[in-house]
Amino acid sequence: MAKIKLTKNELKKQKDALKMYQRYLPTLMLKKQQLQMEIRNTENRIRVLMEEKNRVNEQFKSWIAVFGEEGYFTPELLSVTSIHVDSGNIAGVEIPVFKGAEFQVQPYDVLRTPLWIDTAVERMRQVLLLDLEAKTLEEQQRRLERELRTTTQRVNLFEKVKIPETKSNIKKIRVYLGDQQTAAVVRGKIAKRGMERAAQ
Repeated sequence: MAKIKLTKNELKKQKDALKMYQRYLPTLMLKKQQLQMEIRNTENRIRVLMEEKNRVNEQFKSWIAVFGEEGYFTPELLSVTSIHVDSGNIAGVEIPVFKGAEFQVQPYDVLRTPLWIDTAVERMRQVLLLDLEAKTLEEQQRRLERELRTTTQRVNLFEKVKIPETKSNIKKIRVYLGDQQTAAVVRGKIAKRGMERAAQ
């Protein structure tokens, strides 16, 4: 803790600092609550996406046997050509917002390929979209959690360190200035008595 000057100017400075801390603390606490709520919402959205992905994967299990047919469903058949991500803002934190993706399906001969290829391509597209959106939400969550840590540290600094320290400094200065004033009054009375005695 830095040594403080026991003066009226320092008292004013400490009072101003206390007002500032008390003015900003509620804003920081509100931001902390908002971030916590957004993190919970993001976690819920990720959970819903994963449940949806699991549901699609369960439907896929009944198709697994047909994927064994050689040469039809290859990794090159479906590819992501572009991912559309905007940026948003939550409580002053810039976050990525998933807007969709574009895919390219390699041309295939509908007469020579099995009927299930069309459905398989559509299901794979669904799974890829869910994965891409989940990754974007996970990045959102990381950024929000990082900001929450910083905000929590600031709240704790103001609440547990700066405000109590400033209040203690104000009290010390007031006690010292009060003692000085009392001492000045006592010295004045002693001097007055001394002058009265000298006059007699």
